[in-house]
Amino acid sequence: MVRFLIWFEGDENGWACSNCRWRFPVPTLLSGEEAKAAYDRLASVKFREHKCETETNLSAAKQETERDAGSAFAERARLLIKRGYKPKVAVELVLHEMEFEHGNNPRMIEKARAEAEDFLLRIRRGLI
Repeated sequence: MVRFLIWFEGDENGWACSNCRWRFPVPTLLSGEEAKAAYDRLASVKFREHKCETETNLSAAKQETERDAGSAFAERARLLIKRGYKPKVAVELVLHEMEFEHGNNPRMIEKARAEAEDFLLRIRRGLI
């Protein structure tokens, strides 16, 4: 499964893995551009070195991903909407993520696009 660094915000800010619970929070006394650049470089190195919990069973994870793609799309979009994104923007972001994750599987991309249209339609009708 493809993984990449994502920025997370909450009680702590920092870099995280898109595929597992790995986190690299920002130190509390970090200041200055050079220090921030060093933190980003260190986070990138630590990210490449870490092993995702899910890497041990890739085939099961892939099957689960394909099986739950429909509910995963809606859940991802809902989470972005809860964070303040407008529904259309949230849907576009999730589509981009899914294109990145399933770029070599046109069937999954087409299914994601259909889910996106359905999700936006349900929002317009007030069903969500």
